[in-house]
Amino acid sequence: MIFVTTPDRGLEQQPSAFRSRRFFRGGHIQTLASYFLPRRLTVPPAEKRLIEVEPGIRVLCECHWQRERRAALTVILVHGLEGSSESKYMLGITDKGIAAGMNVIRMNQRTCGGTDSLAPTLYHSGRSGDVKAVAAHLVENDKIEHFALCGFSMGGNLVVKAAGEWADSAPPEFRAVAAVCPALDLAASADALHRPANRIYERYFLRKLKKRMRRKVGCFPGLYDLSRLRGLKSLRDFDDRVTAFYCGFQSASDYYARAAGAQVVEKVSVPAFILYARNDPFIRFLPETRRKIRENQNITFVETEDGGHCSFIAERNGYDGHFAERAVVEFLSAAFRAHRQ
Repeated sequence: MIFVTTPDRGLEQQPSAFRSRRFFRGGHIQTLASYFLPRRLTVPPAEKRLIEVEPGIRVLCECHWQRERRAALTVILVHGLEGSSESKYMLGITDKGIAAGMNVIRMNQRTCGGTDSLAPTLYHSGRSGDVKAVAAHLVENDKIEHFALCGFSMGGNLVVKAAGEWADSAPPEFRAVAAVCPALDLAASADALHRPANRIYERYFLRKLKKRMRRKVGCFPGLYDLSRLRGLKSLRDFDDRVTAFYCGFQSASDYYARAAGAQVVEKVSVPAFILYARNDPFIRFLPETRRKIRENQNITFVETEDGGHCSFIAERNGYDGHFAERAVVEFLSAAFRAHRQ
């Protein structure tokens, strides 16, 4: 995949269609393969840093620095629902980003990555302020001159939401944003997750979320009521009875509406890359969201026929075949080069 600068659309993708690896075709096969397929990922030791995102609330960031950290592009990575800085795609992007000369910051969302005790509050799809706080910390404390955001699924929604909220008032150091299968339309995606064909994924998320709530009760006795977990049959149920209740929303519907990056995607004012597979089992883009993306001249939208959810496993053709990771790094590199020209 090659990105070039054009006068009318900024960064554009040159034709280079994603082709799924042999025996890895289909949305479910791609999605499950990305989870189960073994990978040998070794990244250099990280500087572990706790960054305060709200008074008394810290998140753990794993920082990988180039020798000249200030002048390099710093990429802040944000994982998806029930992921962490150790998720395979986070490590894959880190490996490729470091090789491309970038600083890479693997950000754990609050309570994730073994940090349940660092925040009495829960993480959710609307906490774009946490991403902004991490960026502000790096600019202020490390004097970085260039940064980009990158997120997968839920993390993709967070980085697009942050970019859209900044709009034309973004920090002068903000260069680009990339999102792989971002959950921009939260309600539509939650409902798609509850379809019979997707119950394997919904059960997985519910099991992990319930387990996390039990850990939170152990860390903060008396703050949460575990009886709210009884009888939950869908992610929407969880968001209605837990996320909305404890995070200041009236209901799951209110949460989905207010936290959706689709509400501000038209305001993104830096080069942006959105990669989406048409056969993603549960991420859905509504027609209005597609219109906003299409009409925003800053956004390069690549929609493939195959790829599943945040997977995009291609043939090993001179690289490891993890197409999304390579595409993101190439896009961010091209955006950075274009800025410096």
